Amino acid sequence: MNSIRARILAPTIALVLFGSLALVLLAMRDSYRQTEAVYDAQLVQAARLIQGLLQQQPLEQIDWRFIRTAVDGAMDRSAEGIFSHPYEINLAFQVWSRDGDLLMRSEQAPALDSPPSPGIHEFFLDGQEWCGVLLEDGRQGLRIWVGEREDLRQDLIQQILQHTLLPTLVCLPLLAVFIWLLLGWGLRPLQRMAQQLRNRPAHALEPLAPGPLPAELQPMRDALNDVLSQLSALLERERRFIADAAHELRTPLAILDIHVRNMQQAKNPEEREEALGFLHQGVVRATRISSQLLTMARLEARFGNLHCLDLTVSVREELADLAPLALDQQIELVLDADESVMVDGEPGLITILMQNLISNALRFSRSGDEVSVRIRQSGDQVHLQVLDQGAGVDAARLHRLGARFHSEGNPQGAGLGLAIVGMIVQQLGGLMRFRNRESGGFCVELSLPASASS
Repeated sequence: MNSIRARILAPTIALVLFGSLALVLLAMRDSYRQTEAVYDAQLVQAARLIQGLLQQQPLEQIDWRFIRTAVDGAMDRSAEGIFSHPYEINLAFQVWSRDGDLLMRSEQAPALDSPPSPGIHEFFLDGQEWCGVLLEDGRQGLRIWVGEREDLRQDLIQQILQHTLLPTLVCLPLLAVFIWLLLGWGLRPLQRMAQQLRNRPAHALEPLAPGPLPAELQPMRDALNDVLSQLSALLERERRFIADAAHELRTPLAILDIHVRNMQQAKNPEEREEALGFLHQGVVRATRISSQLLTMARLEARFGNLHCLDLTVSVREELADLAPLALDQQIELVLDADESVMVDGEPGLITILMQNLISNALRFSRSGDEVSVRIRQSGDQVHLQVLDQGAGVDAARLHRLGARFHSEGNPQGAGLGLAIVGMIVQQLGGLMRFRNRESGGFCVELSLPASASS
């Protein structure tokens, strides 16, 4: 069942149908009982009317034949000139004396051998079921019975119930049609939204136009706009990556081509070796640029869940991994940190961050220098500093540090290391600052929010 209208309509119609039928059946059952009670009350009332008629004169003066003819004619629906109702039943009557002698009986009354017990009762006689009431007149000593055939009564009751049920059966299909039309009217905003999406160009990633919508469709529009924004940002990152790669790799590849031609045109082994050395340096630089570009592309698309980690432990482990590189340059790595400084992050992000900061510091340090890392927590802020003893950076150029493809004092650099660090710090919700040390050297300071879990 792929249609929303069908998914709503089918259970709704089933609920309305079975609910209506259940209510009708309950109403019919109650109506049946009430109708039976009404007919029983008519029997009692007819018996009292006969009783009142017979009390008008002494018992010995009653003309039973005249009374029977008059009452029988009044109760005969087929009598000429008598108003009748479709739900009226032909009543039969009988009157006995106190001794059980039959005094009067209508033509249609059943031939009872003796009067039944007082009250309302049912009985079978000669293949017919009768329903009647026996009323005792204590003053005159009479027993008055008024009854009717049960099959005729049931036929009338069935007609009444059918007339009650018929409108329900007729109205249910009409109700289903109205529900179908109302659902179509209710789903019209969804259809308009679908039409709006179909009419959009294939390359259009702009958010859906704002406008009044039902409360159920507003989250859908917001979710679609979020998806479109993410797609737009993803395409923008891809375009930026392609543009950056084309821009940055164009020059190294051109230089590599020059070195290859120089090596081919070398006149002696010394010139060939010199060209080969330049070619190797160009390949290393192109490789570094490609690696940094791929790292930036991964970071821009990274939306991992951050979790609480010990920054001191992570930095100590990273410094241990970088120690061979520092020893090779005869540079000492020093860690000065508070114990158990907790931040929200990812070990992989911390690894990339420290590799770029330490490699930059080692690149601008001399043999015998010291590169130190300090970690301090102040309130809800964690401060991480990477300090070297190099020549520092011209104060007029400090503001350019961290920009993409800006390499300060390193012609072989890609100019992406600090930009990558800045992206990681931004993802961690922190800030990055640069300054020259008063005692000489350079300092990169990161301010990160302390983990709330700590």
